[in-house]
Amino acid sequence: MKTSFTPLCLAVISALTLNGCGSDSDDNTSPVVETPDPVQPDPEPKPLVLFDDDGTLNADIRWTTYGVPHIKADNVESLAFGSGYAYAKDNACVLMDQIVKVRGHRSRYFGPDEVPGSGDSAHLISDFGYKALGVNDYAAENYDQLDAQSRAHYQGFVAGFNKYVSDTGADNLAPECASQPWVITLTPEDMLAYSMATVQLASSANFLDLAFYANPGEGDEYLPVMAQSGAVAQSFAVNLNARTKTLKLEKKYEHLGSNGWGLGKDKMENGMGGLLANPHFPHRGNLRFWQSHLTIPESLNVMGGSLQGMPGVVNIGFNEHVAWTHTFSKARHFIIYQLALSDNDRLSYTLDGEPMAINSKTINVDVAIAPGQSITLTKDYYYSHQGLMIETPAAQGLGWSDSHAFTIKDANEFNMDVVGFWSRMNAASSLDDMKAAFAEFDGVSFNNTMAADKHGNAFFIDDSTVLKVGETANLALRLEPQLVALREQTGFDLVPGDTSLFAADGVVPYAEAPKLERSDYVQNSNDSYWLTNPEQPLSGFAAQYGDVQYPQSLRTRMGLKLLREGGGEDGKFSLAELEQALIGNDIYLYDLVFPELVNQCQAQGSEPINLDGRAVDLSDACALLAQFDGKMTLQTKGAALIREFAHLFDPAVHLFDNFSSIDAANTPNTLRPDGSALQTLAHAVLNVTDNGFALDATLGELQFVEKTLAGGMASGEKLPWAGPMHVEGGFNVFRFDRRGLSDSTVIPYVSYPALNDALSGAPLASNLSASGYPINYGSSWMFVMNFTENGPVAKGLLTMSQSAHSDSPHFDDQSRYYSQQAALRPLYFSEGDISNNLIAEMSISLEKPSAE
Repeated sequence: MKTSFTPLCLAVISALTLNGCGSDSDDNTSPVVETPDPVQPDPEPKPLVLFDDDGTLNADIRWTTYGVPHIKADNVESLAFGSGYAYAKDNACVLMDQIVKVRGHRSRYFGPDEVPGSGDSAHLISDFGYKALGVNDYAAENYDQLDAQSRAHYQGFVAGFNKYVSDTGADNLAPECASQPWVITLTPEDMLAYSMATVQLASSANFLDLAFYANPGEGDEYLPVMAQSGAVAQSFAVNLNARTKTLKLEKKYEHLGSNGWGLGKDKMENGMGGLLANPHFPHRGNLRFWQSHLTIPESLNVMGGSLQGMPGVVNIGFNEHVAWTHTFSKARHFIIYQLALSDNDRLSYTLDGEPMAINSKTINVDVAIAPGQSITLTKDYYYSHQGLMIETPAAQGLGWSDSHAFTIKDANEFNMDVVGFWSRMNAASSLDDMKAAFAEFDGVSFNNTMAADKHGNAFFIDDSTVLKVGETANLALRLEPQLVALREQTGFDLVPGDTSLFAADGVVPYAEAPKLERSDYVQNSNDSYWLTNPEQPLSGFAAQYGDVQYPQSLRTRMGLKLLREGGGEDGKFSLAELEQALIGNDIYLYDLVFPELVNQCQAQGSEPINLDGRAVDLSDACALLAQFDGKMTLQTKGAALIREFAHLFDPAVHLFDNFSSIDAANTPNTLRPDGSALQTLAHAVLNVTDNGFALDATLGELQFVEKTLAGGMASGEKLPWAGPMHVEGGFNVFRFDRRGLSDSTVIPYVSYPALNDALSGAPLASNLSASGYPINYGSSWMFVMNFTENGPVAKGLLTMSQSAHSDSPHFDDQSRYYSQQAALRPLYFSEGDISNNLIAEMSISLEKPSAE
């Protein structure tokens, strides 16, 4: 993407804030929030005991079918100890790889390149970047400042993880890491640093390459230099220019998705709360989910899924009182400031007319250059008072010049609240108790939350971490044309840095975050908070939480349609109806476009469409679309035709511009009769047939999951995979993700080169490969649940399966389950269900060192 930036005009912003801002329909008044009838509070559980009192960690672990651990202990530290052990059994290689990454040691073990010898410098840039973020130094210096509950989690988890690795032995670990030099011992400070790095995925971690590039000089001055001399070092230096990849202005993780519903008593058949959780996340690497059930008798009883390395806490799940899920927020978690540099001094800028210095920090990285040989590279990183300096090549607009430079302020910098928040959430005994967790911690760094309690109250909040700016700046971010245009071009806020007008004063507190409580439902599918419930639109919150009164994605509209129609004749959901809504595999494009498209197609008859000098007969395509039932199941014929059309479909081109903010769930909704849709359909036909696929091939013949074995070798077995994609207006969505994942893990995975577009020659956006449509991303830890008089009842699935280790029996068992039936399985929460489905159990203990 090429973006042209010019110095931002403060005068324009000042004029805006003084004239006419009050007339904007998106005012800043607080919304009226419905409050359901008060209910009797649940009995208070016993307070959590944080640490053991006898110097020994003890935990009992029982595994049920599909390798789900049910972990019980008497205190938080011991519970996390059991969790660390059970987790390591499934994913030790993944977490050690991630700790190596965050320590900035990838080049030490793997050399400078992600693809050896390619010159991509990915490991080098990653190592310098994570060291520049400073999370390791900060964790080491501030670990003792953590709240005691968080320390109990970190210390226990690390003890359990290390015990598993030690008991198993480096040579006997899973083949993905057995006998590797990067089999390491973890520390609690490692885990704190890792959690702080993880919460920056939606902010600073997007820009590690741009921080690598940033320097006040010109040419190749951004490149690292040798910390020592010698023939080997000098030879490496000669090739270093070729080893620097092209840097791009992009947000790697902005495409992360999810669907979530919190359902109240008016929307559930039994009049109690319910939940639908459907995170769309990678099926590999650091964002892979893992399932567990954690119990401290009479204090905590929580089940759910967690991202890698979450030390004995559940990120998305339920207990006996509340249930919750998260979706990736539309909020913007950082601001980029354009600094006005002082005359003839690229290391000085002005703020409100006063001089400010850009400071530097020298960072060292060890790099393996041959077996048994390494060198140390050194490089300066630069910081304003806001944070890291960043730079793109000048042609992309964020260049460091004589007049201006760019720096990033991250709302999640050194955020240590992550584990404390989810620990408090896991033990919540009521909706009010859950709200107190949001008020106390800023732990939900980039997520919305949908929740329900057993009394039938549904709750939404976007308490993702957002910088708090003054009201004038907030209005400017929302309304000033130049700032809005820049945000639309780039996806982030870029503001003048020569004035304190846009200075951040901490983060937006819980009281000012978008939130809604209702007795019917709250929902989100990655659009902004605005239409959490169309019956009660929200507005008036900080601009960085996202836009209002704009067209919703087809997936959001699909979700709202399912909420309207999925509850049967009574409009209320049973657990089975919730499951069907989640895995029914309907697509919104079917209702929106296909009936009229078929009419246009049939009117065209056998007369071919002329497309780039080629005559395309649509007769067969038309017949396939006429038979389509709107679901992307294994039996769907013409699946590639439907998918390729969806990827070429553009509402701005193919639909009349009849969007209405008062009917956003259903508009725009009218296909243009100008022939543009038929042109697009003809294009889709060519993309399918020119690449050698039958037009009537079923989805089961095309879409698949193929597991990667140790060493990056394909398993050779392609599991047929049902489910649509986001662009089709699917709800339960899957795809092959090439963005933002390549640097998440060094454990190799099979890739599938995309075939080319029949007209442009560019790789197909659908990722159609010679093997069909591969899947490595999408619905991951998904479940539906309903509170009952006898406790929570739930069904769910971890689609990628529980273990990342290819020698585990739980490496692919849940993947096979979904492939065969596209259904959820029972989740065993009660003691009876656990006992009846037990496959293994063990007790573990460890004497702690005498000094805490």
